[in-house]
Amino acid sequence: MFRTIRLSAPLVVAASLLQAADAPPAMRAFVESDIMTWAHDANVISAINEQNQKTAGASEAQILEWDTAWRAQVGQSDQPLISEVMGRDLSAFLKEKVEASGGRITEIFVMDAAGLNVGASDVTSDYWQGDEDKHAKTYGAGSGAVFVDAVEFDESSQSYQGQVSVSLTDPASGEVVGAMTIGLNAEAFF
Repeated sequence: MFRTIRLSAPLVVAASLLQAADAPPAMRAFVESDIMTWAHDANVISAINEQNQKTAGASEAQILEWDTAWRAQVGQSDQPLISEVMGRDLSAFLKEKVEASGGRITEIFVMDAAGLNVGASDVTSDYWQGDEDKHAKTYGAGSGAVFVDAVEFDESSQSYQGQVSVSLTDPASGEVVGAMTIGLNAEAFF
């Protein structure tokens, strides 16, 4: 039974996505056929597990301190926290996925159990996503959870973007360890 669950986790997410009414059919198909083939990659899960060990037990005050530091570093020349996250192998992996998408993916970021960035293709405006639906409605909802946010105009990319967020499950333990948000260029799917 456990082996069946472990092997089918991406299929559960894809099935959940198919039922997400707000996503255009082409966007849902792209997530199912492309993104879900690598979203549960061993390197992604390993990076999340490593950070979860470091951030487990962090107080809300510590999380807010990290988030405040990140926000203050955005756009500055001295960016120790941002540089640490952006210098990780996971961030390079995510950047490669954005570049290989042919313009369909605008950004990807992975969050740990607390909602803190583990890796990102591009610098996010904040470090802590745990207070947002992209984390609460995926990680907080359990294995196979999918949250499709409304398509909105993104100022930084000057394009209409839809975000699809999924919970990420460790196949070794069967536990949800984090979440991933994928920004999709909505114009590429209509």
